[in-house]
Amino acid sequence: MADGYFITPQEAAQVEMLSGVHRRTMGTTDEAMLCEFFLQRDAVVPPHNHKNDQVGYVIYGKIEMVIGTETRVCCPGDSYAIPGGITHSAKALVDSLVIDSFSPPRDDYRTEAR
Repeated sequence: MADGYFITPQEAAQVEMLSGVHRRTMGTTDEAMLCEFFLQRDAVVPPHNHKNDQVGYVIYGKIEMVIGTETRVCCPGDSYAIPGGITHSAKALVDSLVIDSFSPPRDDYRTEAR
């Protein structure tokens, strides 16, 4: 993860955090964090929760999201909002790119990116 006001993909290393799930930790402040996630077809983010609010936007692909007890297939242009503490999961139905923001920033993503 780069320090400063501007971050390029070359300055933000891609981390394979789960099989087929690749993350770049991009712009980060004390209050917010922006991450890019590339999910290969059939990659799964298992059910989990965290204290951070999470808001995401699908750039391309198709993601099956489960948030709480609701399931929805998200396509390009769709977004989602996950309050902190709510259990959620995802499965890439095709190769997909999503952008997620976290508030407050996730300390584990900040540390892994260095």
